[in-house]
Parts: sequence; C-alpha cells; structure tokens
Amino acid sequence: MALKIAVVPGDGIGPEVIEHGCALLRDLDGALGLGLVFDEKDWGAERWLKDRVGMPKGALEELERDYAAIYFGALGDPRIPDMAHGREILLGMRQGLDLYANFRPCKCLHESLSPLKGKGPREIDMLVFRENTEDLYVALGGTFKQGTADEVAQDISINTRKGVERILRHGFDTARARPRHDGMKKLTMTDKHNAVRFGGGLWKRTFDLVKGDYPDVVAEHLYVDVLAMEMVRKPERFHVVVANNLFGDILTDLGAALMGGLGLAASGNVHPGKIGMFEPVHGSAPDIAGMGIANPLAAFWTAALLLDFLATKDAQAAPRLLRAARAIDAAVSACVAGGPRTPDLGGTARTAQVGDFVRAHVAKALAA
Repeated sequence: MALKIAVVPGDGIGPEVIEHGCALLRDLDGALGLGLVFDEKDWGAERWLKDRVGMPKGALEELERDYAAIYFGALGDPRIPDMAHGREILLGMRQGLDLYANFRPCKCLHESLSPLKGKGPREIDMLVFRENTEDLYVALGGTFKQGTADEVAQDISINTRKGVERILRHGFDTARARPRHDGMKKLTMTDKHNAVRFGGGLWKRTFDLVKGDYPDVVAEHLYVDVLAMEMVRKPERFHVVVANNLFGDILTDLGAALMGGLGLAASGNVHPGKIGMFEPVHGSAPDIAGMGIANPLAAFWTAALLLDFLATKDAQAAPRLLRAARAIDAAVSACVAGGPRTPDLGGTARTAQVGDFVRAHVAKALAA
C-alpha cells in the first residue's frame, strides 16, 4: 500500500528543516520498505505574493481523497504582515479537513535542557491535546467604531458538545492505550468554568459525563491558571492534558519551554481514522532563515509522529513504520545527549551537522 504524503515546506526556515526531515524519511523508506510517496506543494508566501493563492481550488478535496498525511514546515513572512496566506493554508486545512485533535508531546530529553531544578526526562513527560476547530480560533466577531476612542471589539468563542466530547474521548483513549513510562494512565482536563461560565460549563459537564466510561484512567480537573502553575511546580503530576483551543495553544508553548525550547517541539493535527497534518511548532523564524543554523530536531520528531499516525492506517506496514519512528526518537535523544547542538540549544552546530548526525544514528540502528 502506497502512503502518499503531501509535503508543504512553507516559509522561512520551513524548507530548510523539512528538507532534512524528508531526507531522513527517504532513508527509512529505502531501508524498511515503508511505501512512502512524497509530493511537494508550493503553498506559501512566494506563491501568495505572486498570484494571491494560498491553496488552489480543490486542494482540500484532493488531500482528503489522495493523501495519507501532510508534512508541514512553517508559515510566516514579513512581507505579509497580516498572515493572510497562513490563515488560508494552515487554518484552512485544520478547519477544512476537520483536524480536531492537535497534540504536542512535552517531554524533556536531557537534564541539561530543563529550566526546572531537579526536573528532567522522568518528571517532564506529558502529552497535551487541544481542541483544534472551535473556541476563539473560528474567527467570529468584529469591531465597531474602529480607530476611534469609542472602539468596541468582540471575539466569539464557539464550543459544541460534539467538539468537546470527541477531543475528550480521544484524550482518554490515548491515556488508556499509551501509559507513561512509569505506568501512569491519567487525564487532566483544564478549563476556567468558574469565570467563563457557558463554554467552560459545557467542558466541565461533558468531562464529568465522559470520564465514567474510562474507570481505569485517573481523571482530574484543574482550572487553567492552577494547571499552568503546577506544570512548573510539579510537571510529573501530568500524563495527558486536554484543553480548549486557546488554553491548549498557550499551555503547549509553556510545555515547549520545559523541554528545552521550540526547536524541539513537534506537533500533530489529526482526525483519527482519516488524515493528519504534522508540523514542527517553531514557526518560520525569518530572522535566521537562510543562515543554515535552524534546529531540525523538531522536524525529525514531527516525522516520527507522522510515522506513528501512518501505522494506524496500514496494518501490514505498521511494524516497520513503528520501528522507523522509534529509530528517529532514539536518534533525536542521542543528538541532544551527546551530539551537535544548534545555537538555540547553546551549541554552534549548523543544521546540516545535526541532520547528518541523526541520519547516521538511524542508519546504524537499522543495520544492527
């Protein structure tokens, strides 16, 4: 079975890190016969500036029909300050493909990267799920008397029972199926229903209903301000965290700081059983684009998440896909522990040096 992957390098450092990620995936495909087929898309700032097209007409239908996954770089260009192309492409895919589950592993790979005294890989190991299609990110609202002293602005948060329940169930299913290294199976739902009564109340009521279907998973509720404090004070308290779109966006950047920075942060946006889009979290970083010093480790870790997802779509290839994903995980950990580091991690290595190290480590592991 061919597994077709749409590759969207995007802007800034996106093409630089995705180039190395694709090279690694091709190595793995050649070694293990994964059946990967790559198709690069030119969606990004250059095309937008040329013809004002983010994604061509029919692209969403084509992705859903013909592709198993999307490997995405980054969007953002100073020449497009309002990020119009980013909204059309990135938010367009999240909404148009109904990629309702955004997830980011927040796992510290080495003690030297942790900003927390006495907290390292065993303590900082959580998975944060964020509802990806609702809340304040649906772009409903407006302004009145804009630019005047009487200006009024409104953003509307949309939360549905269907949307809340399906992300909670996906989180519970994940906590049940993938216990933490210490055996923990726990889900923490966070909201602010004491202040945001209606949307938050829906989240709390739905959580109280759904948790009864998972008696083997410890279910916990925390207000989001308390959860943020506890992530810093006692990160080992958490396994799977589920939040709405806004809170999840903020908490996962906090999680990235706990693991060593955005240069290590990977993410997936999935509709289980359908298609998934996988992207490093760091953004386009135009200030270092073209300098050859971007950290590709997040793109590599993202590739591992992509392979894990593909394993759910092809039972025959699943053992090989999972072997490839774990080889990437091990190589990224080895690079952080004793390999070259780019400047964002305190080193002097270039992108290519890190890429070469990871590819060599994977090749050696597969040959063993």
